[in-house]
Amino acid sequence: QVQVVESGGGLVQPGGSLRLSCVASGNIHSIESLAWYRQAPGKSRGLIVGRTNGGTIVYNPSIDPSVKARFTITGDNDKNTVFLELNDVKPEDTAVYYCMAVRVVTRDGADYPQLWGQGTLVTVSS
Repeated sequence: QVQVVESGGGLVQPGGSLRLSCVASGNIHSIESLAWYRQAPGKSRGLIVGRTNGGTIVYNPSIDPSVKARFTITGDNDKNTVFLELNDVKPEDTAVYYCMAVRVVTRDGADYPQLWGQGTLVTVSS
């Protein structure tokens, strides 16, 4: 069984930084990409940025340039892990942050188009 688990959320003051982690675990043969989404209160879930297993980073082309400038994705393919660095956070960054694994293939041949984590809550407040 494959699981996607996010961690690292919490309460942070405006202007502060936070590092979120996402780990995909289980009987994994390969993952095409891992991506970060967020869902603010009362809003729909939206893509922030993804990272392919080849290391290519793709931001949502519609994302606010301020978010792109402040949020950075890194990862470790060997560990099926990605991180999201949130810098100079603002109250509007308050949201549940989700990780999604795209095209997960297990060693016994199962093929999952998408697997979501449970999310980690980031609250930006003084």
